[in-house]
Amino acid sequence: MLLGDVAHLRTGDKGDISQISVIAYDPADFPLIAREVTVARVLRHLSGVAVRAATRHELPDLGALNFVLEGALNGGVTRSLALDAHGKALGAQLLDLPLDGDAES
Repeated sequence: MLLGDVAHLRTGDKGDISQISVIAYDPADFPLIAREVTVARVLRHLSGVAVRAATRHELPDLGALNFVLEGALNGGVTRSLALDAHGKALGAQLLDLPLDGDAES
């Protein structure tokens, strides 16, 4: 099972910071998402991105996690030479994160 099977995302970027909110389709899946989608796993899964600092905020009443990834945008959307390094691209990549005992990313 992949993260995208049980959750959707909202993303945003400001300067060199990307935010990715992971939101469970079904609130019953939030405990699985909270257990499996850790900062360490997100950083491993996005290993090609030079994140300076990462923070996870839990919003259990919303069935959501919010990840703040500082330095993830290679200097910022308007300064980066990277092709589509915006939060939407990072979020789309995160939806492929394996869950529930599947192979580690």
